[in-house]
Amino acid sequence: MANLHKVLQNKIGFGTAPLGNMFRDIPQEEALATVEAAWNEGIRYFDTAPFYGAGLAESRLGEVLSQYNRDEYALSTKVGRLILDEEEEKGSGLFTHGRSNKIATDYTADATLRSIDESLRRLKTDRLDFVFIHDTSRDFLGDEWITKFDEARTGAFRVLSRLQEEGVINGWGLGVNTTEPIELAMDMDQAAPTMSLSATQYTLLQHERALQRMMPAAQEKGVGIVVGGPFNSGALLGGDYFDYAAIPPQVQERISALTEIGRRHGVSLKAAALQFSTAHPAVAAVIPGSSRPERIKEDVAAMKAEIPGAFWDELLEKKLISAQAPLPRS
Repeated sequence: MANLHKVLQNKIGFGTAPLGNMFRDIPQEEALATVEAAWNEGIRYFDTAPFYGAGLAESRLGEVLSQYNRDEYALSTKVGRLILDEEEEKGSGLFTHGRSNKIATDYTADATLRSIDESLRRLKTDRLDFVFIHDTSRDFLGDEWITKFDEARTGAFRVLSRLQEEGVINGWGLGVNTTEPIELAMDMDQAAPTMSLSATQYTLLQHERALQRMMPAAQEKGVGIVVGGPFNSGALLGGDYFDYAAIPPQVQERISALTEIGRRHGVSLKAAALQFSTAHPAVAAVIPGSSRPERIKEDVAAMKAEIPGAFWDELLEKKLISAQAPLPRS
């Protein structure tokens, strides 16, 4: 196993959703160069999933990481979706430009083990450090999410808990874009998660709901939280999407206010976002994603940038961040 304390000590990893051709068709050379850039900048934690481009992100990640010593990096992927041999015509969606294989949602025990085996092959590795149960939440499953959560509870939860007890994996949990499934899972007496991935929910732009239950419970129970989507799909940095959809007017107003305060204090919102998310003691790592090699150096530098206390003071004064949020004050 990788030395996880050493691997995660700088609290920044790399999220590979963009490498599945999220929102655009990314040339193979550019995708591989982005992973190489992450490695060259010292990043040693990589997160992926079968869902990202129907296996495309996993294959691209494995192509690069298989060149390196497996003991030098940590790797997480997800279960809950199986990539089928049958193909379909892609409509609109996050991964319109990904592979055309059909994807089946399945959280049973058998599907969990099959998903892990297939991921290992695509990643060209013999082991995983963390496994997250993917999207057992309302945003993807609608009213069926509770039924599917229960399927996962009797299937994937038990399988992953056993694998952790046997020392096959270091930890497991949920990988979702909402807080409620993680909160429910942490309340369980048996087969409870030890590490979960919360995307878009504990960010500079959006964190109030997470601070109500999820983050305090994680801290109390010693459950690590990996923060995905720290820029809320790029909205915070001037992108076109907020949480994978169009930016609502009230969110745009908040972004404009944050941008102006950052400009006056000489603070980049990328630095503020990454340092805000990792300031909470429950957070094990933040995993910004990118499909452009030059962005990786920016992310690593942003984690080390000096941010004046006056910046945080003004955000608090204008109620742009919660008074309950731990802040990265030096």
